[in-house]
Parts: sequence; C-alpha cells; structure tokens
Amino acid sequence: MAEKKNQVAAKAATDTKNGERFRLRKRYVSEIVPALMSEKGYKNVNEVPKLEKITLNMRLGDIKDNSKSIQLAQAELEAICGQKSVIAKAKKSVANFKLRENQPIGVKVTLRGDKMYEFLDKLVSIALPRVRDFRGISGKSFDGRGNFSMGIKEQIIFPEISYEQVEKVRGFDICIVTTAKSDDEAKALLTKMGMPFRN
Repeated sequence: MAEKKNQVAAKAATDTKNGERFRLRKRYVSEIVPALMSEKGYKNVNEVPKLEKITLNMRLGDIKDNSKSIQLAQAELEAICGQKSVIAKAKKSVANFKLRENQPIGVKVTLRGDKMYEFLDKLVSIALPRVRDFRGISGKSFDGRGNFSMGIKEQIIFPEISYEQVEKVRGFDICIVTTAKSDDEAKALLTKMGMPFRN
C-alpha cells in the first residue's frame, strides 16, 4: 500500500515538474495561437507561425590547440541546453589564421521540440533579466525570412553555469528559426513568447 502511495506521489511530482518545464509550449497552444489568429486574421491554425528550431553556436578559435578548454566549453554549452553538442571542425586549411583542416573551431547544438521551448523560456525569463543594465534586445536582427539571430556575450548569465568553475567568460550565437513568412510575423510571435524587444 505504502509502495503504491509512493508511486502515485512520484508520478504527481513528475507531472508537476513537466508542467513547469513545458509551460511555454502549453502557453503557445492555449494563448499565443488564438491571440495571433485574432490579431493577424489567420483562418487556419496551421497558418500561425511557430518555432522550427533553435541553433546555438560557440566559436573556439582562441583555444583551438587546447583540447581541455574545448571540452570545458562543450560541457558548458551542453549544461545550458541539456543536449549533447557537436564539435565543428575546419573544412580547409588557412595559413593566415594558423588553421589546419579538421581542427576543432567551435561547438554547436540544434534544439527542437520540448527542449527548444524550454531553452527559449529559460532565456527570456531567467537569463536575459540577469544581464547588467539590460534594456532589451534589438528588433532589427531578422534576416527577411522570419528568422531571428542574437548574441550572448557571457555564458554566466545562465543558472547552470557556476562562475567559480568558469575557465573563461565567453559568449555564443543564438539563431531562432520560425515558419513565419515575414519578419513582422516572426517578431509578433517572439514578442508573444516574451522576447524583450526594445524597438
């Protein structure tokens, strides 16, 4: 009997945790889609723009010869997004940059599904408010096809990163790919999701 009670309690705790984890995805379905349909006049739910993927890219050109530093940077990016990262390697040798073919030059992660929504929720509600003198993000970083790019200067704004264990403060690029047909649609979607645009 006690064992069954423990199982029920564990399941309830998991459901609560999952409810908190995927709150942005639930909000998108229950609030954001109906709001965009009424504002933009979409006739079909499938017309409403949605997130397709989020890619994170960290350049490691300054530590390309130090394998330990590359592993540390890779572990930091994996801790931030909760997914295994891939090491990007140079496609060809460039003598001016002291670069050899197949030399590690960066780390990248592509997020889809629940992890994508979870990362965006964490970015807009926890990480960005921790930036000193934060006045919002530029709303001009769209590419003309509904995709948005931004840069993070310090990885320590994420709660998973412990400042004492950081070898070097480094940033990374974030690219948010949406199904929107125009920048205005993508901006409306991201604004509804909590992205703090200043213009």
